[in-house]
This record gives sequence, C-alpha cells and structure tokens, in this order.
Amino acid sequence: MFSLNRSVLLLALSVSLCLGAQAPELRAQASSSSQPAEPPAAPQAQPAPQTTGPLTVAARLKARKEQRRLAAIHDVYSHLYEAYFGAGYLRFFPGPGIPAQDGEPQRGLQRMTEYNWNVGATRYFNQKLGVTLDGRGYYGSAYVGNNPNTSGAVNKPAISEYTAMGGPTYRFVLKPKFSVSGRVMGGVAWGNFSGDLGSFTPAELGLYPDGASVAISASVPVEYNFSPAIGFRVAPEYLMTNFGSTIQNNRGFTGGVVIRWGKQ
Repeated sequence: MFSLNRSVLLLALSVSLCLGAQAPELRAQASSSSQPAEPPAAPQAQPAPQTTGPLTVAARLKARKEQRRLAAIHDVYSHLYEAYFGAGYLRFFPGPGIPAQDGEPQRGLQRMTEYNWNVGATRYFNQKLGVTLDGRGYYGSAYVGNNPNTSGAVNKPAISEYTAMGGPTYRFVLKPKFSVSGRVMGGVAWGNFSGDLGSFTPAELGLYPDGASVAISASVPVEYNFSPAIGFRVAPEYLMTNFGSTIQNNRGFTGGVVIRWGKQ
C-alpha cells in the first residue's frame, strides 16, 4: 500500500514538473498570437528629377538675350533728332483737260510721272513718337497732245510743285535692324504749271492754274539700320492736293538716307 502511494506521488510530481517547464513557451506563443501583425514597410519615395538647375540656366540665357535686344533697340531709337534726304516718285494728275469747243470733244489729260527731292527732320520725344518737318520739289512733263489751242506748238510742257508739310511720326514696330512707322503730315503746296508754256496759258492746255494748294500726306516709312546712327528709308505714300479747286489723289514713294544724333 505504501508502495502504491509512493508511485502515485512520483507520477504527480513528474507531471507537475513537465507542465512547469512548458508554461513559459506556451505563454510566449499566446502573447505573440495576440499581438496584431506589423504592416508591410512602405516603399521609399524616389527622388524628384533635378530640373531646377537646367531651367534656371535657360531662363538666365533668355533674360540676357532679351536684355541685349532691348539695349540694341535703345542704342538706335533713343536719339533725339533724325534728319533724312533723298528722292521719290509720284503719279500726278496735272489738270482738268480742255472743255469741248467748236465741235471738238473734251480732251482730258492723263496722269504723269514726277520725280522729286525731299529733305526733312524729326524731333523725337521718346523711342516711338516724334514730330516731322518735310520739304520737297516735284518735277515732270505733262503730255497734252496736239492741242488745237496751241496748234501743236506745245505738247509736253514741264511743270513743277513744291510742298512744305509737318506732322506726327509714330514707330509701331521696333527692331534692332529695322523699324516700321506711320506718318501723317499736312501743309501747303505751290504749283508752277505755266513755266514752260511761253505765251500760252495753263487753261489753254488743260492744266491747273499756278497757285497754292492744301497738301496732306500719309505714308508708312520702313527703315533698315546700317548702324545706330545711319539707316536707309523707303516710304510708300499717298499725297492729296487741291490745285484748281479739285482733289488730286496722288500715289508714290520716297526713299533716302537717315542720320540720327543727340540723346533723349
């Protein structure tokens, strides 16, 4: 009986020792199973491409180029005064013609070609706006045909006109090498239509009478610059006069050398 009790006691002691040895491992497993799973690590952000440096360099180059362009424009168009001289061409209507008489039909005149000299000067208040004074002389020969009033003695008399005008000039395109402007001028003109007629009168040949006229000019000067102080200009032009109390709508152009000096 004592032997049986001792055997039961030894068995119980062995089971207790086994359970005690396994308890820490079981508690560790239970603790690990009760904690939440760690989230996967987030992917690291890739560094942004380095574009700031190149863009800044390009912007600097563009700014320097613009500064050089503005400096070149300032060198050319900051002059206070500008003078020009040259020549030109005009299609001019020289007179009303000869009225019908003695059974003869009315004899009208055709347009004629005139060549001119022109000089002028402009005072600028800024790079774009200025005031121009202009003087010109026009010369040509008017074809009057075999006029019955002169028996053909005079059929191509020389005539001339002179103008003095002034008005505003405005540059609306400015480039270092060229510019485009608009110019409107008004003034007076003097016509000499009898200087080559001898004893005949302008009316007998169908020409306008000698005298003064209003002169109005509208042109678009285009300049090419050889240097800041020297350029060449061509200006298509409309010129209105009113010799003989009628309106003459004349078209042509002027061209010549431009010289600049002084600083605004």
